[in-house]
Amino acid sequence: MHHPHPHNLGATRSSLKSDHLLQTPDTFIRTPLNGAMGVDFIVHVAPRLGAEFTQMTAEFVPGGTLAPASAQRFLYVLEGELSLEAKGVSHTLAPGGFAYLPEGTPHTIQATTKARAALIEKPYELSAESVEPQIIVGNEADVTAAPLMGDESLRVRSLMPDSPAYDFAVNTMTYDPGAALGMVEIHVMEHGLLILEGGGIYRLGDSWYPVEAGDFIWMAPYCPQWFGALGKQPAKYLIYKDWRRHPLGE
Repeated sequence: MHHPHPHNLGATRSSLKSDHLLQTPDTFIRTPLNGAMGVDFIVHVAPRLGAEFTQMTAEFVPGGTLAPASAQRFLYVLEGELSLEAKGVSHTLAPGGFAYLPEGTPHTIQATTKARAALIEKPYELSAESVEPQIIVGNEADVTAAPLMGDESLRVRSLMPDSPAYDFAVNTMTYDPGAALGMVEIHVMEHGLLILEGGGIYRLGDSWYPVEAGDFIWMAPYCPQWFGALGKQPAKYLIYKDWRRHPLGE
């Protein structure tokens, strides 16, 4: 016998304020997008909210394909397996696998199994140094972790090169249980953040939120932000920020 979901009387941890969004899985809405076949998209943040990038979760049936991108595209596999072909080279992306495709790069992405991936797309800002971004393919597990500000309990893995050709960064950050950022950060960059494992407490603006794996957070420029990990397992998230471009757009 089918039992309907119990009524939640409108309760959710999700919250939208002027400078941030916490979006929890109970509030996700799936939508198709033109050109993609066999893929549902959860559009977490988009320019309509004031962001200068789009972050989505793409949910593939086996054989599902993404449409070509009109902007730079960064892909991080959450579950299953994707096949990427770009510039005549084929790559298999398993969980933790990621790829960066510069704006205008012809490519195909197809799911070989049922799969889920984080998808970040952003119009490219030219660099004053006239250097060209390159295709990047890798796996998060192969990236060396660096302690944040010397704190070994908080480790950062950089998935994008820190060079003038690239106008955004994507990292994973892993916190041991009880680890926390050493300061409340306020800065010009905006963030898209997907919690991959564990959870804790996130301060966004003047609010503190319990957060856990599966949650998405958008932080506008200058949103006060802080995180501390709770529980018995490490907390880990995937985080985007715009990077290395002058605020005047020069």
